[in-house]
Amino acid sequence: MDIATLFGLIVGLSLVVGAIFLGGAVDVFINLPGMMIVIGGTLASITVAFPLEEIVQSFYAGIKVFGARKVKARDVINIMVKVAEISRREGLMALENVQTENMVLKKSCQLIADNADPQLIHDTLRIEINAMRRRHQVAQDVFKRLAGLAPSFGMMGTLIGLIQMLSRLDDPTAIGPSMAVAILTTFYGSMLATMIFIPMQAKLKARTLQEQLNLEIIFEGARSILENNNPMLVYEKLSSFLAPKERGN
Repeated sequence: MDIATLFGLIVGLSLVVGAIFLGGAVDVFINLPGMMIVIGGTLASITVAFPLEEIVQSFYAGIKVFGARKVKARDVINIMVKVAEISRREGLMALENVQTENMVLKKSCQLIADNADPQLIHDTLRIEINAMRRRHQVAQDVFKRLAGLAPSFGMMGTLIGLIQMLSRLDDPTAIGPSMAVAILTTFYGSMLATMIFIPMQAKLKARTLQEQLNLEIIFEGARSILENNNPMLVYEKLSSFLAPKERGN
């Protein structure tokens, strides 16, 4: 589980809610029509901008950010070194029996076992990387659009509230409460954008870069094993992907 994402979301919401509690009445921040305008309008608009399947996949990707453990580059390097050890000890054909949930790594082991040309491995993994980037880009675009739509509908709700308020200027006692309700929709839109949609887009972008790096490591590892399956040499080459302080002695 990505503790940082969950921790940041909980702390951020807790601070905002805590500030509301310390400020007095909480019920003044609850307005059903405003929620309908912001949440309903945002969701309705995003279904116009993107196919439903892509929206569902994007929200699924956002949920996975909380549950999926981040695979570090060092872990991938260690796996490729172990693959090199197996190939050196048992031969390239033994890599056909490597068990892994990573389909790209499984495909790479199969290509190594088949003694495929390094260019073929490069082309195959490049297709995998491009396909992964396209999938992730869709999710990022969905959350980016949501981050723009939520404040817009918040402002729309504020305008609706102001129009309703101005239509009741003959009753001075209604101006204050009506103004509060009008501003609430902007608050809802800003909260959704700044606390959920923008951070989620940034997190997905970071995960895309990390997964791309991991695939690059798998490719370089596979090519190194074919060229020279000495585990120490494979590690020395792949460790270049790590920051100097993360490399072993």
